[in-house]
Amino acid sequence: MTACGKAPEAAPADAVGAPQAIGAENVAVARQDTLRSGPSISGTLIADREARIRAEVSGAVLQTLVDAGQRVSEGTVLARIDEGTVRDLAISARSGVAQANIAAEQAARELQRSKTLVAAGAIAERDVESAERANLGAQAQLADAKARLSSAEKNLANATIRAPFAGVVAEKSVSPGDIVSPGSALFTVIDPRSLRVEASVPASALSEVRVGAPVMFKVNGADRMLEGRVTRVSPMVNPQTKQVSILATVPNSANALVAGLFVEGRVASEKRIGILVPQQAVDLAGITPSVMRVRGGKVEKVEVQIGVRDEAAELFEISSGLAGGDTVLLGAARGISVGAAVVVSTPRDAAAREAAPRDTTAAKTNKP
Repeated sequence: MTACGKAPEAAPADAVGAPQAIGAENVAVARQDTLRSGPSISGTLIADREARIRAEVSGAVLQTLVDAGQRVSEGTVLARIDEGTVRDLAISARSGVAQANIAAEQAARELQRSKTLVAAGAIAERDVESAERANLGAQAQLADAKARLSSAEKNLANATIRAPFAGVVAEKSVSPGDIVSPGSALFTVIDPRSLRVEASVPASALSEVRVGAPVMFKVNGADRMLEGRVTRVSPMVNPQTKQVSILATVPNSANALVAGLFVEGRVASEKRIGILVPQQAVDLAGITPSVMRVRGGKVEKVEVQIGVRDEAAELFEISSGLAGGDTVLLGAARGISVGAAVVVSTPRDAAAREAAPRDTTAAKTNKP
């Protein structure tokens, strides 16, 4: 629920002395609800699974078959590189294997013949040893030829660029006609179904952060609160910033989020029950925070004590001064005089500000 600062309309002239009507946008109901407190975080959404695809062969790019933002399946052809040179090498390697195979078979036959002759006393033992060496050499040459063929066929296959997994083409760095070499950047493919937040927390708050703890956050420019889970806490403190890096995984099966978005929120490490009101209900200008409460059709000023606050959800916990169900004025409506008679439209529920998840989060504070 985003608080509205619109002042209530003035009563018409013929209604002077009658209770002043206040619209629903200018009031809220304090409600007891679950909130979680913990250290604030800010960071960036990144893909949990990302592949930076680079060329493994040299040549001219003949085709690019996808564009940035396009969804692809595992094995989808992304581009083709001219395979003329690597094809020639593969043909030559196949010929080399065929020749080496013939030589190896001949050497094996010569060895077997030599063993038969030495058994008959027709040749000396050293002739058998010579045949054995020739056979070993031929087998080694065959193995070398097969290795060259395997490498050539791999290079031939690498001339066709394929998606390593199902996902989205996040970046396209190549166009038809480009000349590439091994290591040239071609595409970046990400799996958007699982994202993660890279963030950091103060070292002083490290005791409140653990693997598995919920992380509540908002994407920059959006109102809906989202939830993830801490999956890694760095074992080291940055000596310059005194911060500890954390990673939180964020499910994204509906693809509602995209990598690269800036997020703000907090690690929801502590769970408790509290009375919640919108930030715009609280006047922080005085020595003691206060709210304007409507009770019995009259406006009254009530001093309150703030327990914890959630800047992301724009909520304050009221630790004393209000009870669940109290109606409070918001924003400019707080300017209505104490003791004024008012008629309130159906007020909004302070805890209904966020549709999902139900728990809100807050950062601890000692003073408003």
